[in-house]
Amino acid sequence: MFCADRLKVARYRRKLTGKQLAALADLTDVTVSKVENGHQPDDFTAQKLAKALNFPIQFFFMDRPEILEPQAVSFRSLKKMKAAERNASLAAGSMGIALFDWINSRFDLPAPDLIDLSREQSRPDVAARLLRQHWGLGDRPVGNILRLFESKGIRVLSLSENTLNVDAYSFWHADNPYIFLNQMKTAERSNFDAAHELGHLVLHFHAQAESLPDEDAERQANNFASAFLMPDADLKSTLSNVYSSSQIIRAKVRWKVSAMALATRLHQLGMLSDWNYRSIIIDLGQRGYRKSEPLGVEREISTLLAKILSALWSKGITKNEIAEELNMPREEIESLLFGLAGPIRSRPNRSDLTLVR
Repeated sequence: MFCADRLKVARYRRKLTGKQLAALADLTDVTVSKVENGHQPDDFTAQKLAKALNFPIQFFFMDRPEILEPQAVSFRSLKKMKAAERNASLAAGSMGIALFDWINSRFDLPAPDLIDLSREQSRPDVAARLLRQHWGLGDRPVGNILRLFESKGIRVLSLSENTLNVDAYSFWHADNPYIFLNQMKTAERSNFDAAHELGHLVLHFHAQAESLPDEDAERQANNFASAFLMPDADLKSTLSNVYSSSQIIRAKVRWKVSAMALATRLHQLGMLSDWNYRSIIIDLGQRGYRKSEPLGVEREISTLLAKILSALWSKGITKNEIAEELNMPREEIESLLFGLAGPIRSRPNRSDLTLVR
């Protein structure tokens, strides 16, 4: 049976309206609308739709996909986002769930180890400290953020949309936490986005998040990320008498954050006066640090996905085979893994194979 929801997912991924899809498929608007509302198309119409969307025809005859609703997902830039960008990102989430379900059926993945900190929404710095304690991090810098998150059962995928309006988003599905990161941003900003989404996962999704204004939720997640990545005890023991942007630029490498994020955190902690903070922010902007990181850190890759792909490769399973088994275009698999898995080694280590069931 042709699945109407799969047609919507594919159309959203292509950022097409129903009218645009009808024109590409040489069908009427009414025909596309009927199919999306559950009317079963004939074989010729189904083939036309699949060809126009460049999806395998089998994709549309699988079980109903997991559909993400906007209210169940935290978007960092919802106000800036166009409806087509939002829908394409949600459709990517649906495909990400399918990919991880496929992976989970073949590998033993780490179980989620997050705690419900919704009672600390008004104190995100306390929530960050509690989660650090739960994970045994102390006050030291996190180090490899993606490796830490994946070891705690967070499923991280790429959101390689060619837009800066979609920073990152997160959600819980079937008791598993997911984070999608836009790889078009600097490594420092992706690190902060990941910690921001971690804040949403522990602060908001176990509570009545819909009752919290978006601005408040975003501010809480931002404050959580700052405190999680840059613990006050470590900052105070490492930095003293900060007065210039050059000091900020040299120091930011320790915490793998942007110069702007470090300056803001120091100001929040009273380690920068209002005057110094304003002058440093102006100077950083003039040096190009408002939109980029001229002296940036290396982008992290996913240890988990690299191991999985290496283990699959050792058994002769490539991304093409994964795409064929999921009946997805290969480009969708590439998009979900973009920039995360790194190069696959020619000979996998023995430890890479321990994930295989």
